[in-house]
Amino acid sequence: MKSLISTFIFILLLSFAGFSAAEPPVSAIEIKTLDNPSAPVAVEMAPAADVAVTATAPAEAAATPTVDKGDTAWMMTSTLLVIMMVIPGLGLFYGGLVRSKNMLSVLIQVMVVFSLVVVLWAVYGYTLAFGGEGLIIGNFDKLFLLGVSVDSLADTFTDTVKIPEFIFIAFQSTFAGITCALIVGSFAERIKFSAVLLFVVIWFTFSYLPIAHMVWGAGGYLLDKGALDFAGGTVVHINAAMAGLVGAYIVGKRIGYGREAMTPHSLTLTMVGASLLWVGWFGFNAGSNLESNGGATLAFINTLLATSAAVLAWSTGEALSRGKASMLGAASGAVAGLVGITPACGSVGPMGAIVIGVAAGFLCLWGVNGLKRMLGADDSLDVFGVHGVGGIVGALLTGVFTAPGLGGTGGDDFSIISQVLIQAEGVVITIVWSGVVSYIAYKAVDMLLGLRVSEEIERVGLDISSHGESAYNL
Repeated sequence: MKSLISTFIFILLLSFAGFSAAEPPVSAIEIKTLDNPSAPVAVEMAPAADVAVTATAPAEAAATPTVDKGDTAWMMTSTLLVIMMVIPGLGLFYGGLVRSKNMLSVLIQVMVVFSLVVVLWAVYGYTLAFGGEGLIIGNFDKLFLLGVSVDSLADTFTDTVKIPEFIFIAFQSTFAGITCALIVGSFAERIKFSAVLLFVVIWFTFSYLPIAHMVWGAGGYLLDKGALDFAGGTVVHINAAMAGLVGAYIVGKRIGYGREAMTPHSLTLTMVGASLLWVGWFGFNAGSNLESNGGATLAFINTLLATSAAVLAWSTGEALSRGKASMLGAASGAVAGLVGITPACGSVGPMGAIVIGVAAGFLCLWGVNGLKRMLGADDSLDVFGVHGVGGIVGALLTGVFTAPGLGGTGGDDFSIISQVLIQAEGVVITIVWSGVVSYIAYKAVDMLLGLRVSEEIERVGLDISSHGESAYNL
């Protein structure tokens, strides 16, 4: 069949090249088949006049995969932007929020966790997340990136457009890395470094990979159900937030929590980190389109609008409730908006993005105040209040504002009620799955290594006690 297709395409090209109907038949030429490029095949050629040429190109020719240099360059740029989100963006955002004696411990946890997960992604993460067509998990066909080369191609959202598989692997590895790094903020200032690393290995394997496959992988349960998660509302944010919340409970509260002031030591660093997160998030969201086209521009402008709206909403909420808007609030509002628009950025319209940003700003403000008091956990850097609440808000509202009547990209048969129910199912599955896996993982690590540092180490600070260095001459 491939030989016949190749022959037909070649005949068509000869026709367009202006071969005259008066020319005699060509006795035979040699072409190479797609199955065996080295094996020549003799093919009898008819005169060009005998070939029926229509104004429409044949479907076989239109289906030929192409790799565009612009798409490849955009994906490389997007991957670099996501790396910048983590190192130094997330590190500085978290580092500024903890006390000075623990700043370096947070920075090293973010950097080493990200690096660890990127390596694990290449070894077995990619094949389990995107290999095969399993309902919950992939397969081991590409273990150690077996069979992947510079000529391997990965799918995009357009059937005939491909990108090099290596850059797809790299891009997705940064998503896995930042997801695991986000968890660090929940138990900051009191956990063993070795415990963090062992927990991440277990959680990445049994929580991140199955959720990623169910949402994005071929044959995945939630993907086949029609759940919409363009850039990781469930896979990244809700998934990490649940792991963080469970960790905050199991590791326990910091010494003096609720009795001593634990104010951020450098809101300047936090502002710089939040700004880097915002800039890098354009690669995170628009890069998830996998092509440099109109779809990427939709995700781009939605990321800008939703984040700006969330900053205004959070600042307004603070001003109304406390009488003053804070720098920390503005930075937190930006992150809340970024989280909220993540699952929706590729399928809602700009006005829908603004509404999602406003909702995420106000509700995440409640999440780090009222909800946090209700839960009673010492979630040090409010991972659940921002990423959990923001992810849930964004995932559910995706089901609303994707409706074409509200400016979204849904088809004529789009149903808000049906889609919201599918979105809710994805949220519940992620919460339960991550919660159960996290609980088991923390307990296993506690049995093997112990989770928490001693009281003496905690009081001195993890920078000196655990890493033998300090950011300041104290």
